[in-house]
Amino acid sequence: MARPSNKAAHAVPPHTLTRLAREWLAEDTPNFDLAGVSVGSQEVEAWLLCKTPRSILAGSPFFTAVFAEVGCRVDWIHQEGAEIGQDSVTLTAVVRGPARCLLLGERPALNCLARASGIATRSSLLQSTATARGWPGEVAGTRKTTPGFRLVEKYAMLVGGVSMHRQDLSGMVMLKDNHVWASGSITQAVKAARSVSGFSSKIEVECRSEEEGREAAAAGADIVMLDNFRPRELHVAACALKKEFPTLLIEASGGVTPENLATYFSPHVNIISLGCITQGCPVVDFSLKVQKG
Repeated sequence: MARPSNKAAHAVPPHTLTRLAREWLAEDTPNFDLAGVSVGSQEVEAWLLCKTPRSILAGSPFFTAVFAEVGCRVDWIHQEGAEIGQDSVTLTAVVRGPARCLLLGERPALNCLARASGIATRSSLLQSTATARGWPGEVAGTRKTTPGFRLVEKYAMLVGGVSMHRQDLSGMVMLKDNHVWASGSITQAVKAARSVSGFSSKIEVECRSEEEGREAAAAGADIVMLDNFRPRELHVAACALKKEFPTLLIEASGGVTPENLATYFSPHVNIISLGCITQGCPVVDFSLKVQKG
């Protein structure tokens, strides 16, 4: 796997962690916790167990924030971005606190950790493929994320070593086929977008052919996305566009999977984006077990 990053945690503001943790807890327990009566508030210890070998740990800041909100503390045995070992079950962290509070935080915290670690693990595997083939471009995610959970999923991409791509519609101008059809042409769409985006925003245009890519580049687009191209067609079009527009960034997207990723590598392609980094991505199996005695 690619070497993941544990520096991504420094990009998440503390107040964001607190806000998200409170939202998740309120969603899961909007009023009474009747089961809490059965366990009370005695101090307990629970072990966080990872049951998916060779996973990348991601989401620990969110996990810790959830338990902090309910008065529990987390001691991590494996650190953010680490590859958890090959054993079938690996002790990953220890959580301590009042029994009812620990159980209040259990599910929201596990949900976050399982999803983030799954995305980081897939991201790391994809980046490893690029590194092994010597491709210098960027593997990237997309906006195909879970509603309300995008920040965590984008964060997990960073931990796994790939690019987040744009975080949202405000992050960069991307003119897709519907924008072009509604505006009349690629040239008109780029011109209109440039009039309001100024120098600080890049403009990317989704293109279905080499000719559309040439029109987008000539109109002033910074990035051309060659969408749903077969690998052979992609290499030919990317090479031609780079020769004519040397500073143009070229992104390949559509139809790319972990299995065929390497066929899209080219010295003329700068970015390859995959929706499967988040869509249909397996989660990592974690459980939290209260210890007796």
